Amino acid sequence: MEPRPYTNGDGPSPVDHAGQPLDCKTCPVPIDHPDVRCALYYACREDRYAPRIARFFKQNPHLGDDTLEHPYFEVRAIAARYANIFRLRSLLHDPDETVRMSVAMRVPRRILTDLCEDPHREVRIRVAQRLAAADLIKLRDDEDYYVRALVARRIPLNHLAIMAQDADPQVRLEVARRLPTDKLGSLVHDPEPLVRRLVAQRCQSNHFHTLANDLDWSVRWEIAGRAEGPLLDQLSEDQDREVSSRARVRRAALLDP
Repeated sequence: MEPRPYTNGDGPSPVDHAGQPLDCKTCPVPIDHPDVRCALYYACREDRYAPRIARFFKQNPHLGDDTLEHPYFEVRAIAARYANIFRLRSLLHDPDETVRMSVAMRVPRRILTDLCEDPHREVRIRVAQRLAAADLIKLRDDEDYYVRALVARRIPLNHLAIMAQDADPQVRLEVARRLPTDKLGSLVHDPEPLVRRLVAQRCQSNHFHTLANDLDWSVRWEIAGRAEGPLLDQLSEDQDREVSSRARVRRAALLDP
């Protein structure tokens, strides 16, 4: 097929990954083959410009399998989106994390465990998003807080309680969202107010007294919307106007349902 004419605004001049100008006459892709669709400046496997590589494989998905050893990482990464999934194992330890990220999004889950110790966080994030819930324990102690937060969202409940001691508040927030209400006691004294506030929204009434005396007004405000009796009277006189106002509104509602 003849190269598509140049279109203004379609990116930089076509060069390969080494910065050399491209020439369709010397291209390793058989552009005269009836099953290959490509166009210089638009859809080209050898171009350094990623959108053109992506267009090439969108038009020629059948060439994904034949391109997994290409010297340019961007080409390998995009080819991995189209290649047969049984061919992707060879890229599990590719030197570039962009390629391994593409692989992590497609390989069967039973193979994903091989990427749990990948050196790059973005790869492990994708593993945590796809790994079977029962296998997430392998990432429960990951060095990256966001990986652990993803684990906390999906790990089976019988493995979740220990994550209430995680060093990062974002992880503990995920734990506070999922723990059964009768297991939230371990987070009542959490150092992060946002965690305690979430606990105050979900906990059972035996924790109300502790949280009604919390140093953070937003935690007391949550309890003011749930408390009854003497505790509600106490919160009606809270030093914070927002807390006392909410407590009085609740007390009025309880008196006049």
